[in-house]
Amino acid sequence: MADTELAQAQEAISPVGVHSPTSIKPHRLNNHALACALLASTNSILLGYDIGVMSGAVLFIKENLEISSTQVEILVGVLNVSSLIGSLASGKTSDYIGRRYTIVLAATTFLIGALLMGLAPSFPFLMAGRVIAGVGVGYSLMIAPVYSAEISPAMARGFLTSLPEVFIVFGILLGYIVNYALSGLPQHINWRLMLGLAAIPSLLIGCGVIAMPESPRWLVMQGRLDDAKQVLIKISDTIQEADFRLNSSSAKWHGHGVYKELLLRPSRPVRRMLIAALGINFFMQASGNDAVIYYCPEVFKDAGIHSKKVLFGVNVIMGSAKTSFVLFSALFLDRFGRRPLFLLGSAGMALSLAVLGMSSKFLEHSNSKPMWAIVLCVVAVCGVVSFFSIGLGPITWVYSSEIFPLRLRAQGSGLAISVNRLVSGVMSMTFLTISKKITFGGMFFVLSGIMVVATVFFYVFMPETKGKTLEEIGALFEDKNAEASIDYGREMG
Repeated sequence: MADTELAQAQEAISPVGVHSPTSIKPHRLNNHALACALLASTNSILLGYDIGVMSGAVLFIKENLEISSTQVEILVGVLNVSSLIGSLASGKTSDYIGRRYTIVLAATTFLIGALLMGLAPSFPFLMAGRVIAGVGVGYSLMIAPVYSAEISPAMARGFLTSLPEVFIVFGILLGYIVNYALSGLPQHINWRLMLGLAAIPSLLIGCGVIAMPESPRWLVMQGRLDDAKQVLIKISDTIQEADFRLNSSSAKWHGHGVYKELLLRPSRPVRRMLIAALGINFFMQASGNDAVIYYCPEVFKDAGIHSKKVLFGVNVIMGSAKTSFVLFSALFLDRFGRRPLFLLGSAGMALSLAVLGMSSKFLEHSNSKPMWAIVLCVVAVCGVVSFFSIGLGPITWVYSSEIFPLRLRAQGSGLAISVNRLVSGVMSMTFLTISKKITFGGMFFVLSGIMVVATVFFYVFMPETKGKTLEEIGALFEDKNAEASIDYGREMG
C-alpha cells in the first residue's frame, strides 16, 4: 500500500476523525450487498437442515440399524465435534484462498458427507459421512458471518450478518417438513432419503457462490486495492462511501503471528474481544438449544406423545415459531441493538427452560399425563427456541464476526466457532445420558441456571456495537468511555 494510502487509512481509522461515516451513511440497503450476503448465508442452511432432519431421522436409524442410545448420542454429536476441524482450519484457509472459495470448499465437503450418509449401508459408514459433513459445517459457520460482515455497510451489518442464522433456522424448518413428508416411507428408505437430500442444496450453493465477488477487505489484505475498489463501488451507494470504506481498511496483512497476538500476548482490547467472542459462543451451545432440537422427539415421547406423525407435526410447529422470531430479530437488530436483544433472549430462555423443567417434572410423576401439562411442555419448548432466535441465535454470529480487527478477524472468529462446536458436541453427546440420570426436568433446570449466568455475562462483557464501523468497534474494547468518545467524535465531525 502506498504511503499516501496508508496515511488516508490511518486518518480514517481514527474513531474521532473527520471522515465520519454519518456523512456517507446509506439511506437504503444496497441491493448488491444484500445479494452477496444472501448467497454467502445460504451455506448455513446445510447445518440447519441437518439439525432438523436428524431429530426425526434418528428415530428410524435407531430401529433400522438397531443401535443403542449411546450410539445415537455419538451419531448426533460427532458432526459437531468434527466441525471443530473445519472451524479451526477456516481462519487460515480463508486468509489464504479467500472468503469466497472457502464457502465453496464448505459446500463441497458437506456434499460429499451428505452423499455418504444417504448411501450408508451400515452404522460405521453413516458415521464416516457425518464426520466429513461436520468438517464442512465448521467451515461454513465461520466464513458466512465473516464474509457478510466484511461486505456490509455499518448501518446494515447487524441485519446482513444475522442472515446465516436465518438460513440455519429455515434449514431446521425444512428438515422438520421433510421428516413429516417422508415418515410414511419404509424404514430402510426414509432416513436415507432424509439425510441424502442435503446434497441438492449443497451442490446449488457451491455453484451459486462462484458468482459472488470476493470480500473487499480480504482483497485489501492481499494488496489488491483496485479490485477492492471495484467491489466496494458495487456494494456502496456512493463513490464517497466506497472511498471511505476502502481507506478504513487496514494495511496489507497475511495473517502471520495471529495466534500469538490472540492467545500468547494479547493486548487489553484483544483480550476483551476474545473473552466476549468465546463467552457468547460458549453460552450459545451451553444453553442446550441444539440438543433440545436434536432430541425434542425423545422429550415429547417421555411427555406422553408416541405417534411419530404427531411428533414430527409438533416439530414443524416449533420450527415455524423459531423461524418467525429469527426474522424479527434480523429485521430489528440494527434498530434495537445487540445488547437489548441479547439480554431479552437469554432471560427469556432462562424462564422458558424453568417452565419446561417444572412441566416435565410434573409429567414424570403423573400417571394420567394430562393434556394441559403436555401443551405447556410444547409451549415452553417453543419459548426456548423462540427466545434463542431473538438473541443468542443470530447475534452470536454477528458479534463474533464484527468485533475483531481485520488482521485477527478470520482466525479469531474461527477460534470462537471452535468453542461453539466443541460445546455443541459435548451437549449433543451427553444430553440423553445426563437426562437419564437426573431426568429431563432436572436437565432443563440446569440449563435454566446456565442461562441466568449467561444473562449476567452479557450485561457485564458485551458493549453495544450497533451502527459502529468495523474499525470503530475496536475502540469500544479499549475502555468504558470509548463509546462516548466515538459518538462525540461523530458529532464534532
